[in-house]
Amino acid sequence: MIKKLAVHIGQYKKYALLVPIFVLLDVAAELSMPILMARIVDIGIPTQDIRYIAGIGGIMVVLAMIAIAMGTLFMKYSSIAAFGFGANLRNALFEKVQAFSFKNIDHFSTASLVTRLTNDSINLQNTFMMIIRLLLRGPIMLVIAFIFAYNINAQLSLVLAVAIPALVIAILAIIGKAINLFSIMQNKIDDLNRTLQENLIGIRVVKSFVRYDFEKEKFKDSNDGFTKAAIDAATLAVTIMPLMMLIMNASVLAVIWFGGKMVFFGTLGAGELIGFISYIMQILMSVMMISMVIVMSARAIASGERILEVLETDVDIKDYVTEGAENTLPAVRKGKVEFKNVSFKYDLAGSGEHVISNISFVANPGEIIGVVGGTGTGKTTMVNLIPRLYDAVEGSVLVDDTDVREYALDDLRRGVGVVLQNNTLFSGTIRENLLWGNENATQAEIEQACKDAQAHEFIMSFPDGYETNLGQGGVNVSGGQKQRLCIARAMLKHPRILILDDSTSAVDSATEAKIRASFYEHLSHTTVFIIAQRISSVSGADKIVVIDDGKIVDYGNHQDLMESSQVYQEIYTSQQEGVLANG
Repeated sequence: MIKKLAVHIGQYKKYALLVPIFVLLDVAAELSMPILMARIVDIGIPTQDIRYIAGIGGIMVVLAMIAIAMGTLFMKYSSIAAFGFGANLRNALFEKVQAFSFKNIDHFSTASLVTRLTNDSINLQNTFMMIIRLLLRGPIMLVIAFIFAYNINAQLSLVLAVAIPALVIAILAIIGKAINLFSIMQNKIDDLNRTLQENLIGIRVVKSFVRYDFEKEKFKDSNDGFTKAAIDAATLAVTIMPLMMLIMNASVLAVIWFGGKMVFFGTLGAGELIGFISYIMQILMSVMMISMVIVMSARAIASGERILEVLETDVDIKDYVTEGAENTLPAVRKGKVEFKNVSFKYDLAGSGEHVISNISFVANPGEIIGVVGGTGTGKTTMVNLIPRLYDAVEGSVLVDDTDVREYALDDLRRGVGVVLQNNTLFSGTIRENLLWGNENATQAEIEQACKDAQAHEFIMSFPDGYETNLGQGGVNVSGGQKQRLCIARAMLKHPRILILDDSTSAVDSATEAKIRASFYEHLSHTTVFIIAQRISSVSGADKIVVIDDGKIVDYGNHQDLMESSQVYQEIYTSQQEGVLANG
């Protein structure tokens, strides 16, 4: 794990490598002072040699200044290295998530990915900082302090032979259990974030269905679960401190007891005893530093495993074309789409049944293709295979007579415009959202796309027009307005293939008719797929694909289907009866 994560230190490696140098100088300066103090007590004070005391004192002042300077530098450089490591790690995670297919995203919950990008990466960042600060300082201080203590009195140093093994055994006994508890705690954070995210995203639904009490109880359960897991982990971890204090205080008492006898019998100076106590305190403090890092590492191990799970996830939608390679296909030119015996199933489908089976049809460039069928019949799944949001399990999807897997992903998706069922807008202005379709679009092109999508009029009704801030997720516009903005964004892309997945469901029939008319006028060379529930939305299409239970049951234009397709007739009749009933 350490080797895999260490590569993300990257350009901050030089700062991390400088820290041990500053730590070594800091520790050497700090640990030189007790022995100098011992000389003042044992030599300067008994002889009342003021000059000797002042000279040693001056050296101690200089060493103290060096220790302060080195301590400041190693704290600064360790912070730079740690925060840089954290930034690189988050960038790597975000880039990995951006490469995920829909299948990969389905595997991880959104809340879990957010936790891994924030809480887990911060855990590793802080642990790395503690490691280069304390895990370096602790052993260096322990070794140097032991050398000084041993030089003062070898016999008293035997106290450490009992104290240090006792500390190590206590720490190891606790850490093994702590790792598992911290892993549970991180999973509980996922649950808490998931509950909070669902509530905030669906707050309007919560309010409209008066489900405050239910949501409060659900959040309380998640919060209590996290709190219990955190308390369990922390309770186990904090038991290290009392054990360490007990062993440390017992060691100091043993040194005072045996060292006091040595001073009494004249085999050890009083100053030497004071210095020895200082060194043994430094040694035991060093062990405490190391143990603190180990405790933090227990949680970091749990976080590291979760982060590596994301970084090492195999992305199933791979770009098989090397960027810049000679065999790279040109971008989508014509927009012809062909399905050849295509079948697909989700791994999450417990039954293992295909969502779509043996789909075959051809959409020629410039044609408008309607796709109708009942809910859950596989309409959306089918069109998602065109831009490779998923890959076909069997058969092949061709664009311009070439399998979509042979295109560079970016080239393929630049040629395909998609308006999904869940219309997504981002925080920022209307103009900024529209420029997602074409970042180099002129104002005239933006306005034309919005006019085609029947969005220009309501945009200009806002005081700030195209500079209107939409807020997070487009909360400032209605569902129908959001749909039209998403259609305008896709049209501004000037794609060779345009997929509209039930994207006019919140738009009235008259407005929808105007949007369809704009396809013929300004997208005459674009192949358009319209997935719709309403027959009226696809009746003017060149061809209509009728899907039932994941299979194409009929294919033709509206007139042909009304004469020959029983499924199409049933859908049309039921909708007409609904219109008459509502009328």
